[in-house]
Amino acid sequence: MIVEPNAVTISSPAMQAGRPPQNWTAEAAEALYASPFPELMFRAQSLHRQHFDPTEIEQASLLSIKTGGCPEDCGYCSQSARYDTGVKATKLMEVERVVAEARRAKEGGATRFCMGAAWRSPKDRDMDKVCAMIGGVRALGLETCVTLGMLTPDQVERLSDAGLDFYNHNIDTSREFYPEIITTRTMDDRLETLAHVRDGGIKVCSGGIVGMGETIADRIGMLVILANLDPPPESVPLNMWNEIRGTPVMDKGEPVDPIAFVRLVALARILMPESVVRLSAGRHAMSDETQSLCFLAGANSIFTGDVLLTTGNPQRQQDAALLSKLGMRAATLQASSR
Repeated sequence: MIVEPNAVTISSPAMQAGRPPQNWTAEAAEALYASPFPELMFRAQSLHRQHFDPTEIEQASLLSIKTGGCPEDCGYCSQSARYDTGVKATKLMEVERVVAEARRAKEGGATRFCMGAAWRSPKDRDMDKVCAMIGGVRALGLETCVTLGMLTPDQVERLSDAGLDFYNHNIDTSREFYPEIITTRTMDDRLETLAHVRDGGIKVCSGGIVGMGETIADRIGMLVILANLDPPPESVPLNMWNEIRGTPVMDKGEPVDPIAFVRLVALARILMPESVVRLSAGRHAMSDETQSLCFLAGANSIFTGDVLLTTGNPQRQQDAALLSKLGMRAATLQASSR
């Protein structure tokens, strides 16, 4: 298990050439993670420049279209009905209100609009509304993403027919640590939904959460699972757990060392060079310096807006000021390719 960085020499020809091996192993990923910081950052930034404009940051917006009341026991989540977190359950929002929120997000600079519902899996009767939301958001020229829980192939087909661009379904952590935070569904359940999404022609958005009491090896293991998907997710959100009173993780969660998080971002960029790597939950607790290092390590997307589902997020003015200070810019809006 990797605990502290050390001066590991990377000897693999594929890694030296900046190309990932056909299948990443935990050992190879741990060696990269533990390499000297300047070498790790150089490798990540070099790969980043091969696939993306290093001065451009994608801005996405996230809206909770159905909050709370989820039957799952995810130990980190404020929306589980099993915990007293102060979050009240709501009904699925009306389509017109969602489209209005998407319009405001676009006016604020967002190019992707993500919609999240606190379900174990959607009921077929809810799919009509969700598909109408997707159509309304797409009509604004925004990329669309939803996260609704586990899906059947038929539900994926309906989302695909509606024109959905991305489906978010995080694997959260490593296979080994997974049972420590969730018992109501398995890692394989999550991977099955990702396979359904991929088979349905929808792009995959999948990442995880750090700071829940897991080891560094668990964080690396999570990225290895994602990198070995065929193909890897087009979008990889990395979340820092927010302290949420009433959840089991509250007792074992701990702040993530900023440099350790930057290393994880760099590793994600190296393992998945063509994926968008997004700084997601927990960014409100990051300093400008930490965010800047994450951008240098290959992160190229952020969520904008004051709230992420039920947790805080930096204000748009703060993001604009930081990007201006760095001489970077928000990605321009492009029509969806689907």
